[in-house]
Amino acid sequence: MAARTLPQCCRLAGLAIAMGLVVPVVSAHAADTPTRTTAHDNAAQIRAAFEAWRIGQGSVFDLLADDVVWTVAGDSPVSGTYRSKQAFLDEAVAPITAQLATPILPQMTRIVADGAHVVVLWQGTATARNGDAYRNHYAWHLELADGRIVRATAFLDTWALAQLLDGA
Repeated sequence: MAARTLPQCCRLAGLAIAMGLVVPVVSAHAADTPTRTTAHDNAAQIRAAFEAWRIGQGSVFDLLADDVVWTVAGDSPVSGTYRSKQAFLDEAVAPITAQLATPILPQMTRIVADGAHVVVLWQGTATARNGDAYRNHYAWHLELADGRIVRATAFLDTWALAQLLDGA
């Protein structure tokens, strides 16, 4: 009869404890803390890499794992999936930089992080070898592990990139 005199919330809490339902709630909450820290750390690391790139003292590509899987989305001369840092740099980055008279100057407009995943929206500007302005908008979905980019998908204006690579 004493149980009936307790408020309903207390009876439900007692039932939850008796059924072991509190343990998963505590565990799930505890697991969220490292994820938030990781997301914050990953976002800060990517932000710092973009800033180093912007001032000419490094690049986001410095964070690539040797076995990175980088996908350039869309339909352009360099669209596809590259399965190593070297393949990506040689087969995707090098053809682009070969057509540029100046390095791409990045300007981040948004960064969103969730655990190991970081999405960066940014704009890049440069001068092509033929003197034309090269401007592009990018959305990169990066996945990090131990401070390295292990997987990436790059979305961009592939038409602008194709024009650059065609020398138009």
